[in-house]
Amino acid sequence: MIQNGSEECQTIDTEGAPPYKSSDMFRSPGPVALQIGPLSIRWYGILMALAMAIGLWLAYRDARRRGLDPENLLKAAELGLLGALVGARLYYVLFNLDYYTQFPRKIIAVWEGGLAIHGGIIGGILVGGGYAYLRKLPVREYLDIAAPGLVLGQAIGRWGNYFNEEAFGTPTALPWKLYISPSHRPLLYAQDDFFHPAFLYESIWDLAVFFLLALVLRKRLRPAKGALFLAYIGLYSMGRFITEGLRTDPLMFGSIRVAQVVSLLSVAAALIVVPIMLRRTRA
Repeated sequence: MIQNGSEECQTIDTEGAPPYKSSDMFRSPGPVALQIGPLSIRWYGILMALAMAIGLWLAYRDARRRGLDPENLLKAAELGLLGALVGARLYYVLFNLDYYTQFPRKIIAVWEGGLAIHGGIIGGILVGGGYAYLRKLPVREYLDIAAPGLVLGQAIGRWGNYFNEEAFGTPTALPWKLYISPSHRPLLYAQDDFFHPAFLYESIWDLAVFFLLALVLRKRLRPAKGALFLAYIGLYSMGRFITEGLRTDPLMFGSIRVAQVVSLLSVAAALIVVPIMLRRTRA
């Protein structure tokens, strides 16, 4: 059982065969992509690896285009990814301490899901940005280079939630409704079969943000180092605020949805700081 605030996110333990044809619905085929003896290769891990690889490739290309040493960037990016993974997991665990104090071995089970993007951003900046700062590398420009790849990686990684049957929204009867198996439903919605695919909404939003950053804002914001990264934070957070309101498994602090508060602060910061940065480049 995990309790995330006002909505109890307990799940019922019986699988139960759905009274629907799998071909007639949008549903997960299961979390395991390949089983080799006792070794399970999960879709979540595959998608996370793919997201990281694409992000690093995009960053490498952009660094070369800007005339920067891509090897220095990749070193900082690799450390940043490691910091992001640790930060994302610790952030998630912090807001689910009741569960993880009962099952401490589950803390390292990242392949089962449970990575908080806001924690990942914080961890990535602290580790990757800290390394670049100590090496006297252009931290803000590195963050700008990373931004498009980060949000594209998030668009890809969200599909890991689909395979794990997590990060879904409240019940719905819309044509694109998502079937959730009984063992993954919160007790509050145990009798409901179909839910908003909140992961899909966020994935589509992230993809739109990627194209906006890469095709429109990268050139316009280039004179203000760090502005593109702040624009990424603000734009991503706009979509996250909306999708978080739909989810049945939000990280809670009392009665507050943590991701919504962080998203509002992030949008406000981007709206205030990006124009200031641009004005300073024109002064």
